[in-house]
Amino acid sequence: MTTITLDLTAIAHGGEALGHHAEKVVFVPYALPGERVRARIVEERARWARAELLEVMTISEDRVEPPCPYFGPGLCGGCQWQHVAYPRQLALKQEIVVDQLRRLGRIADPPVQPTLPADAPLGYLCDAHLTVGPQGQLGLLRTDGREVIPIDRCLLLHPLLDELHGALQLGDEEEPAAELAAWLAHITLRASVASGERLLIFEGRAEAPPELEVDLPVSCVFRSRSGRIQPLIGRPYLEEQVAGRVYRVSAASPFPANPAGAELLIEATRRLLDPQPDDLLLDVSCGVGLLGLTLSDAVGMVVGVEENADACDDFAWNARDLDAARVALHEGPAAEVLAALAVSEEGLTSRPADLAIITPPRLGVGEEVLRALAALGPRRIVYVSFDPAALARDATTLQDGGYRLAEVQPIDLFPQMARVASVSRWDKVG
Repeated sequence: MTTITLDLTAIAHGGEALGHHAEKVVFVPYALPGERVRARIVEERARWARAELLEVMTISEDRVEPPCPYFGPGLCGGCQWQHVAYPRQLALKQEIVVDQLRRLGRIADPPVQPTLPADAPLGYLCDAHLTVGPQGQLGLLRTDGREVIPIDRCLLLHPLLDELHGALQLGDEEEPAAELAAWLAHITLRASVASGERLLIFEGRAEAPPELEVDLPVSCVFRSRSGRIQPLIGRPYLEEQVAGRVYRVSAASPFPANPAGAELLIEATRRLLDPQPDDLLLDVSCGVGLLGLTLSDAVGMVVGVEENADACDDFAWNARDLDAARVALHEGPAAEVLAALAVSEEGLTSRPADLAIITPPRLGVGEEVLRALAALGPRRIVYVSFDPAALARDATTLQDGGYRLAEVQPIDLFPQMARVASVSRWDKVG
């Protein structure tokens, strides 16, 4: 394999630094823009290559010693930036959003604000996904994504999950861990900061769980291979408090893994949306109602749209204290519900939407949903993104639908990771 010397000039989506060699873009993980490195090419395509870092010849002033012993090339793939000083992490995330909107979204000068920092760069995750290896070892995938690396402790876990992770052990003399691995693929750990409750989600390779004994103060559910949730021990949900409201979050419902960061999402959404007392707010992919229900005090009516049945049940529970005439929920695929709204509002809402929030999955929402939303003509759309490339791809559809990007506010929900969340405001042109 070819060894090269490379001057790194920028950061790529995914967290790798990049430079140019032999008229190709070369991506180097665990490096920083501004560094000169010696690297070995490990993957080569027609227009780009990926290299393994061998030596940092010119060290960036933003390079720090990673606090985790599992961090580094060939080790745990759970995070990418422990070698980067936290202020530089924030700046790099802003750069990534700008770059994606320029290249994929065709926006020459995207109005991207500095990244809002997290309260805690470590010890913040309240939702962790662990993989079970073939011998029953419990850990995270290596950087190659093919092998499980057992870890004694993950520094990103909130103390409630850190304690649970330390006490969690698969198998015993009667049922060895390797036997459990035959039916168990993953374990998700969740915690509520507000209540201290903890939940284990056992994700199986079959439809039914074996007999299970858990000697820990936690609730447990089993998610079958087809996705069916079966309560095993305790309640199949947690209750979390964010911005003064309590939210029930079931095992199959989406919710931010960083509850402190969720408050930043709400604050940014409220500011960019600028709701008025008589507005009808359409909350697309509303989940358990985190954004729409929190903003219900600022608008005349909230209409949620959600496909996940468990999240719909949670939304109804979370809205139980609100005026039923001012909150509505429509269960079903977003494209179908929005298309029905565009054809006839009778029976869905009594009036057109003034404002809209859309919180798509990480890979984006796609043209069909955004076109249906734009057809409803809200004066302002706030798009909550968990992937800047997906935001940039969807940006072209929003622009084609008659909307102009007014502002993007990146928020660091995932310190030490290259993942970037953002809240963007899109105003209807004319």
